Amino acid sequence: MKQGITLNGEYRRVILKFSGEILRGKASESVINSDTIHALCEELKAIHETGIEIGVVMGGGNIFRGISENEKQGYERITGDCMGMLATIVNAIAIADFLRKLEVTTEVFSALPMLNICETYYPRRAQKAMNDGKVVLLAGGTGSAFFSTDTAAALRANELHADVIVKATKVDGVYDKDPKVYRNAVKFDKISFQEILLKRLRVMDSTAFSLCMDNNIPILIVDAQKDLKNIRRALFEEMIGTMVSNF
Repeated sequence: MKQGITLNGEYRRVILKFSGEILRGKASESVINSDTIHALCEELKAIHETGIEIGVVMGGGNIFRGISENEKQGYERITGDCMGMLATIVNAIAIADFLRKLEVTTEVFSALPMLNICETYYPRRAQKAMNDGKVVLLAGGTGSAFFSTDTAAALRANELHADVIVKATKVDGVYDKDPKVYRNAVKFDKISFQEILLKRLRVMDSTAFSLCMDNNIPILIVDAQKDLKNIRRALFEEMIGTMVSNF
């Protein structure tokens, strides 16, 4: 199957990008809510059982929010980014543990070497794990400061030859303006990278966006905070969220 947009249900390999906040659950005071992570892993298992190869990139905002925490607490940018990368590893290890309890074979790869905790990320190793049918957790961001986990998702999608990035977030797609502020905001079912640039709409940070646009990796944006099953619906059943691509 060629990399790029395919018909629903025909994706071979996907990169799922989750914000760390999703692990908190709704109105939860826990850093990682056990019911929420269990529900997330059930969805990952259901998608995996269809034969789709899955790579998961987690944010770390449920533990440490990087730039915003740097500003509030006075951390140096590099220090804060390193703390954020470590937070993504904590999240990935937690997800892997729950997946194993569901009898899903999985492997955690970290861009930061973590001896005795998880494997160090190398593209060929991660590709082999996906080829072998494992759900792959891609932790540690890019391994470098000044890059977001969105950029990590875009980079891994390119390195691992994914067909699409699914950005599971708290909004149900791309709008022409902020739907929380403007009641008449219009949602796009499909939109091109070029149109997003012209309209100055924010989808991912500029580095991640450029990687996807230049290498023809489409981005499917869905609301997973409202319902985790929206990821499966978008991949197999119906047109929900927004597809961003070169058309």
